[in-house]
Amino acid sequence: MMGRTRSAGRILSIIAGLSASILLAACSSPHNLQPMPQRSVDVPVAGQGQQVSVIAADGRESETLGTRTGSASSTSTISVAAHEIVPRLQAEAERAVADMGFTPTAAPANGGPSLTLTLKRLSYARGESRPVVDEARLESVLEAVATNGGETYTGTYTSRRVQTYAVAPDKAENTRMVQDLLSDGLNRAFADPELAQLLAR
Repeated sequence: MMGRTRSAGRILSIIAGLSASILLAACSSPHNLQPMPQRSVDVPVAGQGQQVSVIAADGRESETLGTRTGSASSTSTISVAAHEIVPRLQAEAERAVADMGFTPTAAPANGGPSLTLTLKRLSYARGESRPVVDEARLESVLEAVATNGGETYTGTYTSRRVQTYAVAPDKAENTRMVQDLLSDGLNRAFADPELAQLLAR
């Protein structure tokens, strides 16, 4: 009977150890996000079917936004790859240009109207820690450059978000926060009437 009790105790210890290891690995594992931001506001209509060259780009210094722990040496990194986000920004820029009344094209502008949308910054940092709750601070910066006939208009659109939490956000929640942040940036950019006005000249 004593032997069985000891065996059961060993099994429980092994299970507890494995569970702790799995939990630790989950906490320290990287989050590679695939956000799908989308503009949700109306845009100024100024075009009459003119072709506009549209380009989206990633101008960040790093694909890593930060870490979930706030420590630079942590392995719990949060990242958004350029090959994941640039096609989405391209699609949203083309949709916005079409909704403005223009015809988006990937062809070079050759002196005609063009719009370049660049993701300049995307960051995720741990904010203040208080009893029971922590917070995450997110920031994105989008830059839209419209050119037409030798004239250029540059708009810079910054979005920020502070999210408090009692339980650390998982990958799905982090994806949603980054997606909402970028969607806000797209709304700010394409609601800017100066962009449409310059493209229409």
